[in-house]
Amino acid sequence: MKWGGKGKQEEKGKQEKKDKQEKKERGKKGTLLRLGGYLMHYKWYLAAALLLTVGSNLFALIGPMLSGYAVDAIEPGPGRVIFSRVFYYAAWMAVFYVVSSVFSYLLQVLMITISRKVVYRMRRDVFEKLLSLPVGYFDVHQSGDIISRISYDIDTVNASLSDDVVQLLTTVITVSGAFVMMVLISPRLVLVFAFTMPLSICITRYLTGKTRPLFRERSAKLGELNGFVEEMVSGQKTLRAYCQEDHTIDRFEEKNEKAMKAYYRAEYYGSIVGPMVNFVNNLSLSLISVFGAVLYLFGSMSIGNISSFVLYSRKFSGPINEAANIISDLQSSIAAAERIFRLLDEPEEPVDAPDSMELKQAEGDVELSHVKFGYNSVKTIIHDLSFHVKPGKMIAVVGPTGAGKTTLINLLMRFYDIQDGSICVDGMNVSRITRESLRKSYAMVLQDTWLFQGSIYENLAYGSLGGMKQKMEVERVREAAEAAGIDGFIRRLPQGYDTILTDEGTNISKGQKQLLTIARAMLLPARMLILDEATSNVDTRTEMKIQEAMRKLMEGKTCFIIAHRLSTIQNADIILVVNDGDVVQQGTHEELIRQDGLYRQMYLCLLYTSPSPRDRSLS
Repeated sequence: MKWGGKGKQEEKGKQEKKDKQEKKERGKKGTLLRLGGYLMHYKWYLAAALLLTVGSNLFALIGPMLSGYAVDAIEPGPGRVIFSRVFYYAAWMAVFYVVSSVFSYLLQVLMITISRKVVYRMRRDVFEKLLSLPVGYFDVHQSGDIISRISYDIDTVNASLSDDVVQLLTTVITVSGAFVMMVLISPRLVLVFAFTMPLSICITRYLTGKTRPLFRERSAKLGELNGFVEEMVSGQKTLRAYCQEDHTIDRFEEKNEKAMKAYYRAEYYGSIVGPMVNFVNNLSLSLISVFGAVLYLFGSMSIGNISSFVLYSRKFSGPINEAANIISDLQSSIAAAERIFRLLDEPEEPVDAPDSMELKQAEGDVELSHVKFGYNSVKTIIHDLSFHVKPGKMIAVVGPTGAGKTTLINLLMRFYDIQDGSICVDGMNVSRITRESLRKSYAMVLQDTWLFQGSIYENLAYGSLGGMKQKMEVERVREAAEAAGIDGFIRRLPQGYDTILTDEGTNISKGQKQLLTIARAMLLPARMLILDEATSNVDTRTEMKIQEAMRKLMEGKTCFIIAHRLSTIQNADIILVVNDGDVVQQGTHEELIRQDGLYRQMYLCLLYTSPSPRDRSLS
């Protein structure tokens, strides 16, 4: 039984290995087919490239034959040369080589044009795909790795298309033409390649099978390194504040070393292919010289024929050698293309149901009924969440860290879909509302501010109807900025509202950035507002101004606030106390203080730990 079980395990292991290998091969073929699909968008360009390739190589293949004729114009013995024949064939050789060179130049220009168009389309497809992916994708993938795919990986494919494809086409035509010419000159001498060609093929197949996973690993490690660098660059202030320079350098060294080793292994084993194939080709040249001399002694070949055959053998084996040298580049581009296509194959945000309706002029009545949700099927974050918010109310959501406050905002905006229960806006289930109209019904300000490179005016008007396409009245923008308490600061800038913000607004303070995002949200014609720690980066005095302005501007609107400051929470019409994914208490500040619950415990804790009442936090 033991031996039988062991045999079955070995057989099972072999079958799994075979299935894995077949899956890899299908993946490689699928990648090449998809790359071919991009190329076929420009089939007429490809047809012209094919004609130029054929013409360039055929004209180049005539040269060795003419060279043999010129050599045969030299008579053996004391040496008599028929110069007229030599000059005649030499002149035609020059003409053919010049035409071949012109065709090669035009071919290179055409292939660069094709690769530029393909890369443009591919980069556009990737970027459009990123905008159609669910928010959850960006929660689990590093920004640096995503940027690496849209930049480094696509550039790698670009280099392969502009150079390697031309080389492969040249190889196929040159090798085929040279082989035909060699057969016409001496079929017996061609038998030399019956030994050397299988040897070259076996070496190439073996080494490429070894190098393909290495290039795939290289792309992955470079993506991880880029992701780490992007994180460290964006977190420089925190890094330096905690004096983690040395530790960060050590982590970088570790990731850099892994990337370097992966790069070295891929390039090292990839570079072996060329020299090995070159050795076999040189071996074939030696055998041709020996057997050609024997055939000459028996009168089966002339000196000119031997000369032509040697030149054709170089044209036959040379491209094969060059093709072996670019195999490493091809493996790298295939690995890069696989990463690109994996991103393109990611499931997009689910489309709206066929019977979905647009939410127009939402009143702001929001109801959650027995909502259950988890970011994965293993762990449930929200177990049984229910509450009802009437239009025009300000709702504060409080609770300990990890209680589900930010998750609640993600569900309201339908960044994630719930697993059970229902969320209704104005009596309509959000699953029957188009995502675009639902999200337009909310204005949202997050703790992590986001500003793009552009003028302050463009950043403020970004989310308005029409956005960048339609100009919004400057007065409306100024009114919103004034209400947010940022108008005075903007006017003091050298260019005022035309001041350009650079690198996510690094030329202004964090509090000013937060005020700009609040003003941007005020310009939206939305009846519901979400503030996720929106005042966390604003000083107490500015916060008081914002609260007063928002009270005036948001009359009749439903406002969800995730806030830790006690001043913000006390002003709310309803306070939802969330713990472990459930609303455990709800009511006004005074009502919750009179209850013996979680809110009262957090409030009493603050009374004894916070020196200033306005700075007390319910986190």
